[in-house]
Amino acid sequence: MSRARADEEEYWHSSKFRAFTFDDEDDELSQLKESKRAVNSLRDIVDDDDDDLERVSWSGEPVGSISWSIKETASGSTSSLESRDSSLQKGSSSYAAFPKQVSSYSLSSLFKGRNKLPSFQSLSDALTDTGVKNYAPELRRPKAEYKDYTSDWSPRDTVRRMQRGKVCSLERFRSLQDKMVLLDEAVAGHDGNVITAVLIFLKRTLRREILFRELEVRQVALCHLIHFLKETGEQKLLLDLLRFLDRTEEVALSQYREHLNIQDVEKRREFLKGCIGLPFSAEDTSHIQDHYTLLERQIIIEANDRHMEIAGQSEIFRKYPRKASILNMPLVTTLFYSCFYHYTEAEGTFSSPTNLKKTFKIPDKQYVLTALAARAKLRAWDDVDALLTTKNWLGYTKKKAPIGFHRIVEILQRNNAPVQVLQEYVRLVEDVENRLNLATKYKCHDVVIETYRDLKDRIQLTAYKSKVERGSAEEEKINSILNN
Repeated sequence: MSRARADEEEYWHSSKFRAFTFDDEDDELSQLKESKRAVNSLRDIVDDDDDDLERVSWSGEPVGSISWSIKETASGSTSSLESRDSSLQKGSSSYAAFPKQVSSYSLSSLFKGRNKLPSFQSLSDALTDTGVKNYAPELRRPKAEYKDYTSDWSPRDTVRRMQRGKVCSLERFRSLQDKMVLLDEAVAGHDGNVITAVLIFLKRTLRREILFRELEVRQVALCHLIHFLKETGEQKLLLDLLRFLDRTEEVALSQYREHLNIQDVEKRREFLKGCIGLPFSAEDTSHIQDHYTLLERQIIIEANDRHMEIAGQSEIFRKYPRKASILNMPLVTTLFYSCFYHYTEAEGTFSSPTNLKKTFKIPDKQYVLTALAARAKLRAWDDVDALLTTKNWLGYTKKKAPIGFHRIVEILQRNNAPVQVLQEYVRLVEDVENRLNLATKYKCHDVVIETYRDLKDRIQLTAYKSKVERGSAEEEKINSILNN
């Protein structure tokens, strides 16, 4: 009975709850320390590289959250040693105010869920650590940017990325079928730069025969490649392509174009001589023949004129020294040169203007314009008059020109022809209104007065009287017409 009574008293006096004591504050501090040790003990059972573990800071927020990183950065920048020393000097009756732990995490490590340090700092380390490290924010680039440019893009996606200026590797397209699909997608995109880029890749990775065969049925890409080869000067590949396509005339023209790269005159002449036998069309063959003949003629004229200019045997070369060589000049320039320096020479000489006109079948209109400009520049007005004067079968002479006389007046005026010469040709302008305009513009008073007289326009003649000088011969002429 005494044993049962003892058990009953032990039951009523035992409890899992402790009675209140005045030492609770110390107990809370000890509980806090135990909690800190429990958290630190996680490093013994959990690997730091485990990304699935949710770490917890002393503020109770998950490590790696945005709010946690902001608070940690702010606390690291505002904490100092003085605040820590003042907290340690407080009485033991109240629990210590713990400074916030300085974060050693960068934003990149937070997104990865990894800590730079091997473990959490202990409580004593938090109280005594004076080293503060601030990490600059390091935001991760978008996920798409990490995708390597050699990724498995489809031909359409590759073309679209190239159109947007993205870097794309075309090396993954190894089969002929994939390469042709890529080319077709580039052509369908209507982007010349992308088409050219794909063609360069194909030119580098395919044999010529295969590339030419595939391009033969793709005219847009073929035109792009031909233009590209012309621009880059890849003459050999261009000729091979044109021969494969059986474009003989284009082959000949491309080969003829090579003369532009030959600087030596004699070598160019020999090259042009060899081009005459190329398979040109009939019209082009005539042009090649004329080009060769003209260069041959220019070589002869240049050698003779240089000798005469150095020897001082010709007055025109002393008065008007040559400004440039005649070699490789166009036919019109050569004709102007001949009309300027060799106008009076006989037709049998190579430098004669008439010889050039006959040899190269220069039209009368072109010949008159060129000769008129050359002789007017020399102010040889007699030659101008002779150039525009013709005789009929009865022996009568008259002024005639294959171009309008109004154009002749403009050419003469540009070369500062005197008024007497201008008036002679202004009178030959058939249209009355144009004649009056030219006469008024170039102050050919006699032509204006005679035109108004023929029109019997007394009002206009009286009005024009105020535009001439007082007491001049023109005023007397107007008065005489008005009084008669």
